[in-house]
Parts: sequence; structure tokens; C-alpha cells
Amino acid sequence: MSFSKPNASAATRTKNRTPNDRNASSGMCSVCVDDCPGICEIGKSAFRSVENLYPQPFGVITAGADKEYPVDFSHLNIMGTAVGAVGIAPDSDKAIFDNVNTETRLGKDKGIKLKMPIMIPGLGSTKVAKTHWDGLAIGSAISGTALTIGENVGGMDEQSKISNGKITHCPDLEYRVKTYQSWQQDGYGLIVMQENVEDSRLGILEYGVEKLGVQAVEMKWGQGAKDIGGEVKINNLEKAKMLRDRGYIVLPDPYDKEVTGSFGKSFKEFERHSRVGMVNEDDFVKRVKALRNAGAKYVFLKTGAYRPADLARAVWYCSIAGVDVLTVDGAGGGTGMSPWHMMNEWGVPTLYISALTYNYVHQLASKGHYVPDIILAGGFAFEDDIFKAFALGAPYVKAVGMARSPLCASHVGTVVANQIKEGKIDKFIADYGSNVEEIFVLASKVKRLFGTGKKEVPPNALGLYSYYQRLSQGLRQLMCGSRKFALEYITRDDIVTLTRDAADVTGITYIMDADKAEAQKILSGKGSKSKTKPVAKAKTVTKEKAVKKAAPSKTKPAAKAASAVMPKAKTAVKKKGGK
Repeated sequence: MSFSKPNASAATRTKNRTPNDRNASSGMCSVCVDDCPGICEIGKSAFRSVENLYPQPFGVITAGADKEYPVDFSHLNIMGTAVGAVGIAPDSDKAIFDNVNTETRLGKDKGIKLKMPIMIPGLGSTKVAKTHWDGLAIGSAISGTALTIGENVGGMDEQSKISNGKITHCPDLEYRVKTYQSWQQDGYGLIVMQENVEDSRLGILEYGVEKLGVQAVEMKWGQGAKDIGGEVKINNLEKAKMLRDRGYIVLPDPYDKEVTGSFGKSFKEFERHSRVGMVNEDDFVKRVKALRNAGAKYVFLKTGAYRPADLARAVWYCSIAGVDVLTVDGAGGGTGMSPWHMMNEWGVPTLYISALTYNYVHQLASKGHYVPDIILAGGFAFEDDIFKAFALGAPYVKAVGMARSPLCASHVGTVVANQIKEGKIDKFIADYGSNVEEIFVLASKVKRLFGTGKKEVPPNALGLYSYYQRLSQGLRQLMCGSRKFALEYITRDDIVTLTRDAADVTGITYIMDADKAEAQKILSGKGSKSKTKPVAKAKTVTKEKAVKKAAPSKTKPAAKAASAVMPKAKTAVKKKGGK
């Protein structure tokens, strides 16, 4: 079978002439006729060329891969139990889902507090991020979750001031940071600033720390959607020239006379691209030290869906440099602009790279090495995704990264509010009412909690807050069913795999092998009385305790991970007889 769906996609605004009769490998129609106008991807490329590499239209969409991987998170199922409770008294009047604690803490000092374990990773200079920034920033802040300002924002801002090659003033960055900070509640949440190659040259992170009061900064190696630098489209000739002058790669060359003559005619947009980084251990450690010396309280690394050896590098470098948080972004996630085929056909998919991450981090932690807190990202959208990510990476995963779904919730908030204002409400929505208070079920609550003084939570932030509250309750319900009343109590045996393939990839127990020994003990009359675990106060588990907890896990290490390269350390799972 074919996992890919080439040559026709809503992402590239293409389709097959005969969608029910197509070649699985090429995606071409079974019969390609010579009078077809070229509505497929090949045909459209015949007259729009490189434009058809990217999801369209730029600036008003996000895109996620539609490749169906052999194994994904749907191959995992969450286990519940009828016995006991962890983190609360085993009392039916107390062990209710509303008492589940979804707070999490991150960083070496555990000083980062999130009310929910969610980080929006790296929304940078792409137009869709700027358009919805208020909703994302305010919605994240009032929800007590984290938000990352992505790459290239400073370099893209036409109002930025640059002296001796360094940013000294950037209105866009200042606005993004202050919008979040002004809505932050009781010390919960975090605004993070990210850098790529061009940002590093411009001194973006130093500017953020020294001038804007940013505490957390992130170095970016890559992302799950692509294995090249970030890109956007520019529909202004003068801005294209400005970006070229600031050191960006701009295609075609805005200073070429033939190009300028064609601009606005045969083509209407330039492409701005970023450079790929060149990673090595010494430079990485030096950069972390430099950021600490500049005043950064927390240093993060975000890496993309690169080959396993690069993930090993990320884990090892973060360990020796004392990085606070490592975000691992799997292939198949989302983007504002990445080459469509690259999104689908490159990299390590999220489930696979999550399994590798657990193995590498657990290997180091088991040997007494420091390991960073882990954030997993790449296509997550719902409460079950969050639970599964925590279980698969327990006890090292402290949050998940989500971007496309928060963007969706934010823009829907805007669309619905505009329909209400214009009196043109879709019937699907009108069934709930005719004004904001009736349609947005949490509108009154948000106004009461956060709409004090002159402040008013905008509809896009209301949309994001409402979505996050749904995730919060859904996650608490799942955790209650598993009898885990705080995130730190979720373990790898809280999930099982539905297929042997998934068990091989993840090291998680196959469903038909789960609880075998315990079940036999019960059936023999030796284990019929449940042993309720002692009540533990919900608090953050330290790395040392977490490692000890992980050791007796009933799950097995992933076979594929056992053979992966790990710098300066042999794979620990081999000693345990891993496959």
C-alpha cells in the first residue's frame, strides 16, 4: 500500500481529473489525456513552476502533512482502572476529575509554571502568526500556558533599527512580548524568544533579554515541517530589497533588472529564505554560556525531525550544557509555509521520534547525567494526545507543543465574532444564539475573570481560551479514569499498543501482554485484594526521583532506538537484553 497521496491536494490547490482512478505511486490519473488543462500538481507546475512547491495561499492558511505513517499515536490506547488512586485519597467523593492537577513545571530550577502543559512553539515572521498574535498571546497568557516568538521577526520588521549589524529596536518584537506580559496571570505562563542563524547574527535574543525583559530564550536547529530554514513570501519589491540587504536569501534576486521588470506581471511574490545551521558541540556550549551571561534565566533548544544521530546530539549537548528544556518536533506537524512534498516525505514522524527521545534521555538519566525537561511536538491537537505524549515519555516529558490547533481556535473566534457583528451568522453557529454571550459558552466567565478596567479579552483570545479549557477538562477526565491525579504520576504503563509494530517502535507493552502476571495472580486467588498506593501530594517530581521511578517500568525499550548512535555513551537498553 502507499502511505503518500501525491499529485493532488487541497494544500496546493490541485486535484486529479479522475480521483477514483489514479496511480498510487505517482498520483497521476490512470489515463492522462492531452486535452486536460493541468489541474493536478504536475500540470499546475507546468505553468506556475516553483510556486507549486508550497501550500497556498500564503498568509491565510496553515498546513499539515497528509501522509499516513505506518505507526502513529492512534496505535496507542490509554488504560483506565477500577482500583485506587494516585495523588489523592482513594475515596469516591474525593477522586473526581475536577480535582486532577494539570499544572506542570519546567526548567532546571522548576521555576516555569504552566496551568496546562502546553507550549505554542515558534510562531515567527509568517503572516498568519502576526495576524493572529493578539489572540495567541492573550489567550495563552490568561490560560497560563507558554508561547514562543519564532524566527526572523526582528529581521522582517521594516521599523527595526540596526546598528553595527545588531538589532537595537524592534517594534514588532516589543509588541509581541508586551502583549503577552500585560495579560500574564499570577506568574503562570512564559513568553519565549527564538533564534535561527540570521537572528543570532542580529543579536535578537540579547535584545530580548536586555531590552524587553524576556527570561526564556530558545536556540532553533529545525522543525518537523522541513529540513531547511524558514521561508515566507513577500509581495513588495522594496521590502524584498531590504531583506536582501539585511542578509536574507531572497528569490528571485530583487536587484536583477529583468526580475524587477517582471514583478507584478508574471510573478507577484518573492521568496525569503533562511539559512541552515551548522551544529557542533563546542559552539553550542559557548552559545548557551553567552546567553546565560547576557541574562537569560532559561535556555531552550528546539530541534526538528532530523535523523536519529542528530537527536542524540541534541540530547547530549543539552545535557552537558545544562539546557533547561528540549523541544523535539516530529515530522507531519504544521507550518505557515514549507515545501509540501518535504512536509510529507522527509524526517522522523512524531511517534517514532518521541520513542527515540525517551530512549536517549532515559539512557543518560539512568547513568546519572543531567537531562533537560522534554516538550514533544508534531501534530498534537487533543487531550488524548497530551496524555499519550506524557505516558510515552514519562517521566521526562513536561509539556506538549501545539501550533496549528491553537491558530485554528484563535481564527475561529475572530470569524464568529465578525459574523455576529455583521449579522450574518452561519446556521451551524446560529443554533447556539445570536450574540457573543450566547454563542461563546465561556464569554461571561472570561469577562468576569479577566475583563477588568479598560481591558477586554478579544474574540480570538476567547476562542483560544475556550479551546484550552476543553483540553483541560478532557485531560482531567482521562487522568481521573487512569487514577492519576497529577501529571507527574502518569507512567509508561498507563498506555498500551494496539499493534505489534507499535510495540516494536515504542517499547510500550502490546495490549494482549499487558498485566499478564498480575492477572494470573488475581485468577489464582493470590492477588484479589487491591493494594491502594499511598496518597502522595501533587508536586513536581525531581529528576533523581523520576529516574528511580522509571527503572521498574514494565515496558520494554524500543528495538530501533537500541541500535541508534549516542555520543560518548553505549546504549543502556542493550545491557537489559533489549531487542
